Amino acid sequence: MLAKRTFKNQITIPKEIISKFGNVEYFDVTAREGKIVLSPVEILPRESRLAGIRKKIKLLGLTEEDIEGAIKWARKEKV
Repeated sequence: MLAKRTFKNQITIPKEIISKFGNVEYFDVTAREGKIVLSPVEILPRESRLAGIRKKIKLLGLTEEDIEGAIKWARKEKV
């Protein structure tokens, strides 16, 4: 199938191809061996990501003070 690049660098993916990916909204785009490769990517809602982070913090036994200290260290502020 043929797809044309517009002057705004946009490409319309033929319906026959995109329909095989269901409701995927985002694709990772890479260039490999002279070809454009699109890989479907699932973007999780913010709430899901935060829940996973909170669970890991709890498993590690980190306190608010630990996190505040880590933020200050990362920002290179004096504790």
